[in-house]
Amino acid sequence: MKSHKITTAPIPMRNVGPVKVIGEEVDDEVMVPLATYETPLWPSVGRGARVTKLAGGIRATVIDDRMSRSILLEAADAGAALGAINSLKSRLPELNAVVAKSSRFAKLIDLHTQVVANMIYLRLEFTTGDASGHNMVTNAADQLFPWILEQYPQLSYVSISANYCSDKKATAVNGILGRGKYVVAEVTIPRELCQRRLKTTPEQVVELNIKKNLIGTLMAGGIRSANAHYANMLLAFYLATGQDAANIVEGSQGVVHAEVRDGDLYFSATLPNLIMGSVGNGKGLDFVEENLAMLGCKEEREPGENARRLAVWCAATVLCGELSLMAAQTNPGELMQSHLAMER
Repeated sequence: MKSHKITTAPIPMRNVGPVKVIGEEVDDEVMVPLATYETPLWPSVGRGARVTKLAGGIRATVIDDRMSRSILLEAADAGAALGAINSLKSRLPELNAVVAKSSRFAKLIDLHTQVVANMIYLRLEFTTGDASGHNMVTNAADQLFPWILEQYPQLSYVSISANYCSDKKATAVNGILGRGKYVVAEVTIPRELCQRRLKTTPEQVVELNIKKNLIGTLMAGGIRSANAHYANMLLAFYLATGQDAANIVEGSQGVVHAEVRDGDLYFSATLPNLIMGSVGNGKGLDFVEENLAMLGCKEEREPGENARRLAVWCAATVLCGELSLMAAQTNPGELMQSHLAMER
């Protein structure tokens, strides 16, 4: 089999910021690397970074952290399927003993199931240390499958992946059960700062969020999603930090919430499906390692802490881009004028 030389794609990249974050996981400010062909993204995120820093910083909270792999089994009928499921749920320590043979970082923390006819959609959920965990959880599932079939001979193999994971697809299940890092980023922008730097008012941003992000997405049939352009910041951040860029499909499912508090603008970005890691596949390239180090995600820490820190920086970056674009769209012509000025 002929080997092929690996080359890097020439995607323009710039550092934006500094972005300031406050919270338990991160209390710091850094320049954030973004790789994108959409050049207006850099100044837009930069404006959001400046405004949020002047407001005291973005508070970011990691709500949950898990990676899933679903497998598909078959029983003779639904009754046999239910009996096997009830038994499996009571044997988590035994299942984890099998998982431990596949990785020293993978740990099974939960099981979720759906039964359709005689089929069992078994969603296995793991913590995976500092890796995003795609391969780690598949390897763990691959170890669990023969053990399950040996313990439950009434079941049979259908597939190592059952689409109930749900990997790189826009589904409701990930937002409900969680896949990756679940992060909430939030900031309060004083009215005067909102008017002076964003050229808008808290009331205008809140109204636009309701009419555009919430009602507009509802009319479009969006799935657990109400945001302006999460995917832009996610893709740029993922490419700059060596992530699997296809995961922006589920990563871009999230909700922007805004309200007026004592005359000021409270603005938040909720991202329940940030799938990323500071080690593993996609890392090793010089620019990726440099970017991860710049973000403080290559330090000696407990397993998982660097990856959660990375997710916090990602969520804060998304908030900066959302805030800037939403402010721009409250003013007729501003969005297109910026694109014409920067892309032509």
